[in-house]
Amino acid sequence: MKRTGILNRHLSGALALLGHTDRVMVCDAGLPIPDGPVVVDLSFRSGVPSFSEVLDGLLDELVVEGATAAREITGRNPEAAALLAGRFPDGLLELVPHEELKASTRGARLVVRTGETRPYANVLLRCGVPF
Repeated sequence: MKRTGILNRHLSGALALLGHTDRVMVCDAGLPIPDGPVVVDLSFRSGVPSFSEVLDGLLDELVVEGATAAREITGRNPEAAALLAGRFPDGLLELVPHEELKASTRGARLVVRTGETRPYANVLLRCGVPF
């Protein structure tokens, strides 16, 4: 059994399959998920686990070279907007219209669904390499 890090076997296994430029959508409980990507649904109850908990756990395990979120997050969920700004400084975060972000979920290799119920708590991570 793993001692540290992500213990969920489905999520840990899916992360191990990711490579450079693969995309991972970390989403709230309400984002529509299209057929195609592998989905690991961590949602348990409203707010559990939170977007920030899951995002931080993933960032501890992945090399991320960029991220994309919905432009609407700034006005509709300032707490999540501040979280993303803090995790992705120096232009690593691109903001696009929400409809565009939803459409980009089709191209994700992995979708990780949280229990987050605050609006626009979604981010598409682009995997990098550690060298």
